Amino acid sequence: MKFTEVQHIFFDLDHTLWDFDKNSGLAFSSIFEKNSIAVELEVFLEKYTPINANYWKLYREDKVTKADLRYGRLKETFDSLEINVSDDQIDRLAIDYIEHLPNHNHLLEGTIEILDYLHPRYKLHIITNGFKEVQHRKMESSGILKYFNSITTSEDVGVKKPHRQIFEVALKNAAARVEESIMIGDNLEADVMGAQNFGMPAILYNYYRQEIQGDFHQVLKMKDLTKYF
Repeated sequence: MKFTEVQHIFFDLDHTLWDFDKNSGLAFSSIFEKNSIAVELEVFLEKYTPINANYWKLYREDKVTKADLRYGRLKETFDSLEINVSDDQIDRLAIDYIEHLPNHNHLLEGTIEILDYLHPRYKLHIITNGFKEVQHRKMESSGILKYFNSITTSEDVGVKKPHRQIFEVALKNAAARVEESIMIGDNLEADVMGAQNFGMPAILYNYYRQEIQGDFHQVLKMKDLTKYF
């Protein structure tokens, strides 16, 4: 089906356009070398990835703070690997990670192609739960900032997706109406259900190719968005 009434397309950033997993791995490689942390990167990431995902879920649900997330995901990973890293080292690593993360600019496959396709036809926007201090830098360093008319972060609004208020503020920032807007993101709960509960249609970019229960619009590759627009 085609979304013929849509004029504004809202994208999530991490795991949707920006290759978080690859860029995150490169950032960890840099800061482990800088801080003389002796751990094999693949072994670390195998433990870290699900721990980080869980902390982000807790963060969306306001069960942990930003500081808790940044410290806890590292502390829990090192503990699970039985690697002794002091709290001071973890705090330094957490700071270095945020500083180094936007230095890497890999995008997910098909990102530039789909943005080039959509940009002349629609007004494009970002809604992200990512940390405000790095999201703009990620977009600038990866060369995609120029495609977007507005960027709404959860820290600007004070609530996170799937809370309806972040969608309300994003529409206001974009000067858009809900009936002419659509959300695209990788997280079923935060992006897709959050938008739908607000009254905005949504498309799941099924980045992890998960088995999804329910009737949702979804794509497995960015280029497949062309069937909707």
